[in-house]
Amino acid sequence: MLSQGASARWSAPDGRWTEPDLHLFPQDGHRYEIVEGGLHVSPPAGDRHTAVVEALVEVLRAAAPEGWWVCDRSGVDTGSSNLVPDITVLRPRSGGHAWARPSDVALVVEVESEETRHYDRLLKPAVYAAAGIPGFWRVEDGPVLRTFTLDGDGYRPGESVTGAETVRLDAPYPIRVKF
Repeated sequence: MLSQGASARWSAPDGRWTEPDLHLFPQDGHRYEIVEGGLHVSPPAGDRHTAVVEALVEVLRAAAPEGWWVCDRSGVDTGSSNLVPDITVLRPRSGGHAWARPSDVALVVEVESEETRHYDRLLKPAVYAAAGIPGFWRVEDGPVLRTFTLDGDGYRPGESVTGAETVRLDAPYPIRVKF
């Protein structure tokens, strides 16, 4: 039995980390993800990051056709990795699993922070592309929204939205974005 204020103790698995291992961690704002069997932990998001995610979720939900789902911090299970994008757009009639299958995902969005910049630019897009997720958006400081479309084994850059300009995008569904 733990005394009041004592933290739970756990140990790393003997082999690869798996999705059930993620349930060992507290809901403390950190982002716990598995990349090909290895654990990755990001610090809690700051206020600016949270505000950008909330605003973009609102824009995506307002434009979403009936049946589409726009979720923040909803996990994606690629088979060898369990990632938690800042925003996930799920197709109509998605499986309803606790961890979305890549075939159910039309778009993932990552909002960079200083602590996640390399992870959001290099590793996560590679995992999403390998899983066949057709759309990837990244929000950078500025703010700048960069869109990418799956092209073969990776993502091809698309539109960049900055400042007060409004851009019409066709994926994952027709939407006007002002950033």
